[in-house]
Amino acid sequence: MAKGLITVFGADGFLGRFVVRELVKQGWRIRAAVRRPHTAQDLRVIGAVGQIQLVQANIRYKLSVARALDGADAVINLVGILHKEGRQTFESVHVQGVRNIAEAAKERGIANFVYVSALGAGENAMSESAKSKTAGENVLREHVATADIMRPSIIFGEDDGFFGRFAQMSSFAPVLPLVGGGHTRFQPVYVGDVAKAIATSVDNGSKGTTFELGGPTSYTFKELLEFMLATIDKKRLLVPLPWFAANIVGAIGEFTGFLPFVKPVLTRDQVTSLKSDNVVSPDMPGLAELGIKAKTIEAIMPAHLEKFKKYGQFHQAASD
Repeated sequence: MAKGLITVFGADGFLGRFVVRELVKQGWRIRAAVRRPHTAQDLRVIGAVGQIQLVQANIRYKLSVARALDGADAVINLVGILHKEGRQTFESVHVQGVRNIAEAAKERGIANFVYVSALGAGENAMSESAKSKTAGENVLREHVATADIMRPSIIFGEDDGFFGRFAQMSSFAPVLPLVGGGHTRFQPVYVGDVAKAIATSVDNGSKGTTFELGGPTSYTFKELLEFMLATIDKKRLLVPLPWFAANIVGAIGEFTGFLPFVKPVLTRDQVTSLKSDNVVSPDMPGLAELGIKAKTIEAIMPAHLEKFKKYGQFHQAASD
């Protein structure tokens, strides 16, 4: 049964594609609002004919946001950045962009709203990115008090930005850095679980709740790299990188990030964020309150990391 029209900003991202799949299952008509529709045509085939509409929108520009929300019954904002890139700054995306969507939603009477923030956001936010996410949350609450906010820990899945990134790095690097000694704790959460949480929240109708999303187990940064290396059967030296050295690497990463098509390996702001554990609070609602049983990295990642083994899916057989 059709639920109505929902606008999804950032539908073509890593998380966005999973969210669209969940919304299709629930029967929503989906308006996928993306910056480059010509690169997101694959989204159309996720749903039935005509169920998914692609529109061009950049949350930094009010007019495109307004057009994307015309006639919508609900809205999801998945847009976020890990580092600055040209006009895509933390302020312009996490604060002004959220404000543009929130104001347009309020003008149209859209109260069913889900926003994906980050687990580092909140009163104790340390990094510039987390502080901007916090400011965005506050702006959203001012305009749409019923909006639900999702704060996930690092999200894992096929071609994610953590396991996939370090597995690829291990293909050519003999050592991997342990920033700050690798003691920071994370609570990785499966991308499919996060998508289901978002879809469930909007399907229930948002009620102004903040959810912290994490997997069933927390790990140190070192333990996560050890898991990744064991899974792809590679031996690499894990070398502690002191905070001062990490800041130098971060500064270099920011410089190279100005080059076209180059993503910085590390930024100083990311170094700052690594100084705090990234785990959910026991006092905050999470996946369980949304009826979702969190999946483990051990259950999901081995299949997705197989391509990084020396012989791929035949690695074990070739080793015998």
